[in-house]
Amino acid sequence: MFALIARKTFFSPEEMALLGITVLWGATFLIVHTAMQHCGPLFFVGLRFSIAGGVSLLLFLRTMRAVTATEIGAGALIGVSIFLGYSLQTYGLETLDGGISAFLTALYVPITPLLQWAVMRRRPKLMTWVGIGLAFTGLLCLTGPGAMSVGLGRGEIATFASACAIAAEIILIGRFASKVDSVRVTVVQLLTVGVLSFVVMPVAGEPAPSFSWVWLSAAVGLGLASALIQLTMNWAQKAVSPARATIIYAGEPVWAGLVGWFAGEHLPPLAILGAAFIVAGVVASELKPRRPKTAVAVL
Repeated sequence: MFALIARKTFFSPEEMALLGITVLWGATFLIVHTAMQHCGPLFFVGLRFSIAGGVSLLLFLRTMRAVTATEIGAGALIGVSIFLGYSLQTYGLETLDGGISAFLTALYVPITPLLQWAVMRRRPKLMTWVGIGLAFTGLLCLTGPGAMSVGLGRGEIATFASACAIAAEIILIGRFASKVDSVRVTVVQLLTVGVLSFVVMPVAGEPAPSFSWVWLSAAVGLGLASALIQLTMNWAQKAVSPARATIIYAGEPVWAGLVGWFAGEHLPPLAILGAAFIVAGVVASELKPRRPKTAVAVL
């Protein structure tokens, strides 16, 4: 076992990049939680992603002039899946507590490799399945012992659909990564999320908030973070499979918990155990079992 770990103690540059944005992802939870006390979720998501898309468009305006129909279509599909992931989870939280929502959302971890197998005809390797199992077990620990008391109400259905949308986003990025320009498809998907969020606001009955420097500064900061996150995902998943990327993304609540701990929040022992399982899952997915060498007869 130690020999296996010694042979594989590093990640590829693309995997390191995904680890980096997962840390950044986790650090945004506290900021989002603060912003939600001053505005509605659709408004904040709309502003956050519109800023991300607008800044990216200005920075890469020359590159965007060569955008293709395929890139517009791919960016729009990925953008719709991102929007559905955010909005359906938020809708579900109207009737669910946080533990059940977290458990149902975590189902994207086993859903993604199955979708990869069905859509991309790429069967995950054995150690990838081991990593997925460990990561999902860790997420179950993080959601708490009562989170699996799931019914079949509208909140549960909406949140399960959001998990499917998150899995679809990861699969779509992997599907199109090698066929599109990472920058151009990122700009399209960011703007798609922003526009859809503002369009749905009146339908959902969410009013525009009164001005606050809190939601404005949070939206600007997280908008820039979103641009970096989505651009990195589109670039890195050219070389990292959706199944393996999912295991890395599963570490997001671990980093969120660490940020909360530094901010004074208490981490229960079960959450620490869950974090250990997720880290073990990331490491396990990187290991390649040594194949026994075939003996060669010497004549």
